[in-house]
Amino acid sequence: MDTPVSAFAMYKANTSSNKEKKNKKRNKGKPQVISPKATSRSLPPQLKDEKKQIELALKLKKKNKKVKESKNIIKKKQHKKKRSKLSKPETKMSPAKKSSKQVLNSSDVPDGHEDVPLLLKPPAKKEVPDLESADEVCSHSSDGSFEFTPVETDSEEEGLKVFKWMIAPYDIDEFFANVWEKKPLHIARGKHDFYKELITTPIIDDMLRNEHIQFTKNIDVTSYVDGERQTHNPEGRAHPHLVWDFYLNGCSVRLLNPQTYIPRLHLMNTAMQEFFNSFVGANAYLTPPDSQGFAPHYDDIEAFILQTEGKKHWRVYKPLNEGEVLPRVSSKNYQQDEIGKPILEVTLEAGDMLYFPRGYIHQGVTIDGEHSLHVTISMYQKHSWADLFEKLMPAALQMAISENVELRQGLPFDIYNHFGLVHSDSQTPRRKEITKMILSLFEKIKQTLPIDDAVDQMHKNYQHAALPPVINDLEKAVTVFGDSDVMIADGIVTNRVEICPDTRIRLLRKNILRMVSEDKIRVYYYVENSLEYHGNELPYLEIEEELAPGIETLITAYPEYVAVENLDLPNDSDKLSLADALWGRGLIMTEYPLENVEDD
Repeated sequence: MDTPVSAFAMYKANTSSNKEKKNKKRNKGKPQVISPKATSRSLPPQLKDEKKQIELALKLKKKNKKVKESKNIIKKKQHKKKRSKLSKPETKMSPAKKSSKQVLNSSDVPDGHEDVPLLLKPPAKKEVPDLESADEVCSHSSDGSFEFTPVETDSEEEGLKVFKWMIAPYDIDEFFANVWEKKPLHIARGKHDFYKELITTPIIDDMLRNEHIQFTKNIDVTSYVDGERQTHNPEGRAHPHLVWDFYLNGCSVRLLNPQTYIPRLHLMNTAMQEFFNSFVGANAYLTPPDSQGFAPHYDDIEAFILQTEGKKHWRVYKPLNEGEVLPRVSSKNYQQDEIGKPILEVTLEAGDMLYFPRGYIHQGVTIDGEHSLHVTISMYQKHSWADLFEKLMPAALQMAISENVELRQGLPFDIYNHFGLVHSDSQTPRRKEITKMILSLFEKIKQTLPIDDAVDQMHKNYQHAALPPVINDLEKAVTVFGDSDVMIADGIVTNRVEICPDTRIRLLRKNILRMVSEDKIRVYYYVENSLEYHGNELPYLEIEEELAPGIETLITAYPEYVAVENLDLPNDSDKLSLADALWGRGLIMTEYPLENVEDD
């Protein structure tokens, strides 16, 4: 079995004198540390100021101008009355969490902290936008209109950037080739503030005071003393007074779904899930000095321990046998005499990372009179070949049964005389003959494997588990989440918009939806998901079969924009109907903010 890897990265403080050299190196693509200036699709500096994004979008809307790269097509009122071929599912869906939960903290990144990728930067301080210096964002024409810079990022690439930052400076290709699912990895950086933007003890205190955090559902209070693991959860809300009293008495605090209430964790996880095509979750663990909260155990997820405060001493043990390598379920709590000697023993300090695959037994204890706060980023739960085959084989069997009469024929009269526990060691010619018949029938099952359908069902599971996307202000200007269709006094609706044949659109995220063939064609999507895991039913859009090529056009074109008139559908009515349905559910963005329209 592979031995664990330990990589040590000592970073120099960023100063104004070395920034230029670092930028040149990043441009060559050599370093593995991801900086906001090293991304191939990074936005202009002006777009990093969210206030400027809002102001520019509003000014653009007021001017009702946009750049048109395709021929100008005059809007017709009958577009509003087009026939819809789309029907809503009958299942009831819980509303997603309010967008206020998706706004990042407004604290500043300290000087020199350039290792945090753009997606994890907090919003800039709100200032009056300097439009004269915003030429990279929009240009001013002689008639006073603005040219808007479209969103061009690829969500899968952005997720990869965040993951690279999380494991920096370890080489990403080396990680997936030789570490992922194979052995532990320890990265000691000597940079205590590397992960501090993710979660802190004051952030936890604020969460307890301002959110309705409940014991057992959102938080656990645990202890591990003299080889006995205990949970001490009372009932009801976890008020700070109760939680901190447990903590001061030596209990550990586990936050079960902190990304629900901590925007920065939500942002990081929803970015990475686009790269992994797997739900990326988080648990946070706060442990008082000189204590341990959990017994030795292994998990059924790939685990990344990000130390944000204090320090914790970890022992990692190899799987006890081959059957526990990459397990599909978590283990029991082990006793110390069951697990042998550790293969890796390290002390994590703030800014350090520890990775171990599912199946590796681990335990952590605080030392030296210091507390510990870390967040465990998890992924790839029930995301193995075995899980795919669990969907694949039953479907293949049913298809083979319907297509092959041989599988529907009766069993031989004497099969019970040659098979079973009593006859398991038998080597009779008849047993060999029947075995050959069974293997021949199994070949017929293999020929009907519905691989595409099974993969669609796996991704449907992802759609249900995924966190909802974080919509930034620039994206709000070009999506249904913006300020269009506003009702004011006297029942008047203003800022009405409509999509036209020449409107250019693309998917909100690469994996925001999955088109699946079931009894009907359904488009499942996660944009309306709850911030709590499986917090609501999975919504879907049911479409007629002839509209499916239009969805396929958008999926295959991403991240490029496609004019509505170029969707692979037979007529403009269908094209506009499909685009309106996707827009209304927040599944697409337009290249430029839609122009306001007025009724006759």
